[in-house]
Amino acid sequence: MRHIAVIILLLSLGVVPCLAQSPEYRLQPTDVLKITVHDQSDLDTTTRITAEGFITFPLIGKVKAEGLTVRELEAEIKKLLELDYLVTAQVLIFIQGYHTRQVSVLGEVNLPGKYDMPEEKSITLLQAIAMAGGFTKDADINQTQIMRVKDGQTKTIIVRVSDITKKGQKDQDIAIEPEDVIFVPESFF
Repeated sequence: MRHIAVIILLLSLGVVPCLAQSPEYRLQPTDVLKITVHDQSDLDTTTRITAEGFITFPLIGKVKAEGLTVRELEAEIKKLLELDYLVTAQVLIFIQGYHTRQVSVLGEVNLPGKYDMPEEKSITLLQAIAMAGGFTKDADINQTQIMRVKDGQTKTIIVRVSDITKKGQKDQDIAIEPEDVIFVPESFF
């Protein structure tokens, strides 16, 4: 019953808690956070994580948020507030908006385009292809390419999809990362 009262209170304050929020989710640039400090309404803040991975919080300034879980960021803000400003701080963070994670699927698929990835979990190559309506009849599925930029360098991974679908090699169904580009070439046979 207490949980329902808390949810009603949060909704009345304009906070929409993500009840399905995964404790393992790592914060990303452009995520929008609602941060509250119990009995310190002047510190209540809604903020977006910058492209550099930081938030700005009253009294303590810039705080690194990218890559942390919600619980880790709560602990960091609590520690910084208790260092100089508060005796005890109870910090709560809710994710109000997630970073848009997208993958591009191009070439010989039925619905080429850019697709939103689920917010809190990863998808595999075959799941991304399915989002794009599957392969066309002209697809060279064994030359499927994943282009990924890491540290300013573009890396191309070639996947033999038939090894996954016909030989059952699930480990070849690579996890897709945000901003990957999947290209399925045309078969010439």
